[in-house]
Amino acid sequence: MRTTRKSITFTDQQDSWIKLRVEKGDFTNDSEYIRDLVRKDQAENMKLLELKQAIDEGLQSGRSPLKIRDIIRKVDNGNL
Repeated sequence: MRTTRKSITFTDQQDSWIKLRVEKGDFTNDSEYIRDLVRKDQAENMKLLELKQAIDEGLQSGRSPLKIRDIIRKVDNGNL
């Protein structure tokens, strides 16, 4: 995989936090920690995008003929 070198500036407090995570053995170096944060952010944003798409699909599908109690019953029975 191709990589790109970046220069990032952190506050002293942020740098201390990163160093602590590395010293604890959670990560082997600063770069690994930062890449992990980026991967988590990407995954979280994908979940948000999927949720937005599901909401849009629901809104576009129109109104359900079912009553709320019927929907709850279907969910409780594993049918929805």
